Amino acid sequence: MWTDLISPGCDVAQKEPALLMRALAQQLLAYEGRHSEATDDPTDEAARVFERLRVAVTRFAGSSGFTSLMRRAIALARAEDPTLRQLSVRADGTLEGLKQVSVDALLAIIAQFLGLLVTFVGEPLMLRFVREAWPDASLDDRDGIRGQSHE
Repeated sequence: MWTDLISPGCDVAQKEPALLMRALAQQLLAYEGRHSEATDDPTDEAARVFERLRVAVTRFAGSSGFTSLMRRAIALARAEDPTLRQLSVRADGTLEGLKQVSVDALLAIIAQFLGLLVTFVGEPLMLRFVREAWPDASLDDRDGIRGQSHE
């Protein structure tokens, strides 16, 4: 229930989008864990999520646009997890220092990135990027992302 996830005095309108982006981030990591040469290493799964998002978003915003959004997402995630200080974004948009990052921090970065996409281009376009990045997956509110051609 949403009320269990929200702190007293917290504005639901502000908290709900963050929870939804975190849930989508968890679904994307889980999908990568089940597919694409799964290694049981969350940092490998996250690297694949970031790479798929990089390819999809770069077509729209260019490499510098993706890199700017990723840098901002990491800066926002640092507020939740200060250990992200060692993580940096290379000029090509790939991440350096990813292996030292916790699963919660990875989720925070992905969720922040998705949230920034919603802020700047809107939810429909963000979902289009996700669908382009995961063409064999379907978004389902009850079950999350599940591979259509693999199940």
